[in-house]
Amino acid sequence: MTARIVVAAPASGHGKTSVATGLLAAFAARGLVVSPHKVGPDYIDPGYHALAAGRPGRTLDPWLVGEERLVPLFEHAVSTPVPADLAVIEGVMGLYDGAAGRGEFASTAHVARVLDAPVLLVVDSTAMGRSVAALVKGFAGFDPRIRVGGVILNRVGSDRHEMILREALGELGIPVLGAIRRHDALATPSRHLGLVPAAERSQDAVDVVRGLGAVVAEAVDLDAVLALARSAPALSGAAWNPDDEITAARLRAAGLSTVDQAETGPHTTGVRPATSSPAHDQAGRAGRTGFRPVIAMAGGAAFTFSYAETAELLTAAGAEVVRFDPRVDEALPEGTTGLVVGGGFPEVYAEELSANEPLRNAVAAQVRAGAAIVAECAGLLYLARSLDDRQMCGVLATDARMTGRLTLGYREATAMSDSVLADAGSTVRGHEFHRTACSPGTGTSPAWEWAAPDGTRHQEGFVMGNVHASYLHLHWASMPGAALRFTEAARANAVTRGIVRTPAGAAGSGREVKA
Repeated sequence: MTARIVVAAPASGHGKTSVATGLLAAFAARGLVVSPHKVGPDYIDPGYHALAAGRPGRTLDPWLVGEERLVPLFEHAVSTPVPADLAVIEGVMGLYDGAAGRGEFASTAHVARVLDAPVLLVVDSTAMGRSVAALVKGFAGFDPRIRVGGVILNRVGSDRHEMILREALGELGIPVLGAIRRHDALATPSRHLGLVPAAERSQDAVDVVRGLGAVVAEAVDLDAVLALARSAPALSGAAWNPDDEITAARLRAAGLSTVDQAETGPHTTGVRPATSSPAHDQAGRAGRTGFRPVIAMAGGAAFTFSYAETAELLTAAGAEVVRFDPRVDEALPEGTTGLVVGGGFPEVYAEELSANEPLRNAVAAQVRAGAAIVAECAGLLYLARSLDDRQMCGVLATDARMTGRLTLGYREATAMSDSVLADAGSTVRGHEFHRTACSPGTGTSPAWEWAAPDGTRHQEGFVMGNVHASYLHLHWASMPGAALRFTEAARANAVTRGIVRTPAGAAGSGREVKA
């Protein structure tokens, strides 16, 4: 059993990220193996968590993956790459804020309840006195299924201020486990989509994380926090396993098992790999002999948004996943026949991306050669003709611009076209998070359609051959059949082009040869 604790707050802005990151860093400095988690779809906070913990920060979002997958994904995360001593789970917004119109669903409280984890409530005590007790009492008693086991007072002004707050909370029987003073020097900078990703800040981010760990270690009773985390009971159920997920997807694709609810319900596409063409048949035979197509995943400062499970599923599906940085790498990894360009901030690095003409040309050449390509949000902008008047890859007949409007929210979408990700008519759950707009917003074969809040239907994205580009962010753990489908498309393209890579571990591994 892994000790676990949820770091929550009454609302956004109380300091959850700083406290959660500081706890991870402080416990890691003590020699504990810590596992970082974030409630909700966020990509940015997990980047800071990962710096503190030394392992990937993972999201836990009931909307994206389904409530039934929360415990399995959590158990996978705390055991990968090695078992963790402690899991720190940062909440989203206020403790009880969930998906719009869905009550507590997808809230921090929802995840805490499913994981049966105690809550550590972080309260910004600026300009607060005895009223802090009323606030904490309300949150602690709002839902009897949620156990608020302690409070951390944040941004405390002075010794006297701390004494007033502690006296007020002493009447509740909920212990104060820490009181943190204001530390403006440790604030994480923000811009148009929230915090600046840790990957962009390099040494500055490392220094901030180290500083947060020192502050938390001094101001928080770490022994009491650990004791609270260890009070969480054991969870039941097996860990999520990408190899098992892909095996099950293969069986379903072959019609050898019943398609279960987990693969066809509202959280997933239920897609099967396309296997009708001779190239796919030949690719399937190559896959059984150990042939691993190369799938390149964009990274670097401009493309920081990625869920760890995506690469794990692609690897389990038989791909060789290789990272590249579109800002500085002038060529794609050798033998590439699949390309994943996720989210991030290409608008911040548009000049550098545009200046790297050799790579833009290489991406366009992959499209002409029929490579399997998935682009989400930032990836969509990179494949466009232009971004803020700077030339991009020119793959899609659309132009992108920064706007003053934030598009943010969960989406339940239907695939409008057959693609390397899904069959037309399949449904997925995803989220949007951007301040850009494309003109036009869709092509002759749209990627998705969903209902806007006012009930109108909205079509978005582009499907063009083996290219799938959209603003919609997806969590592939909810749709493992898509990872298999995409890998098979990359494998088929490699066979069609005469590209073969020898099995991992074999003599000459990684060498291109003719099929």
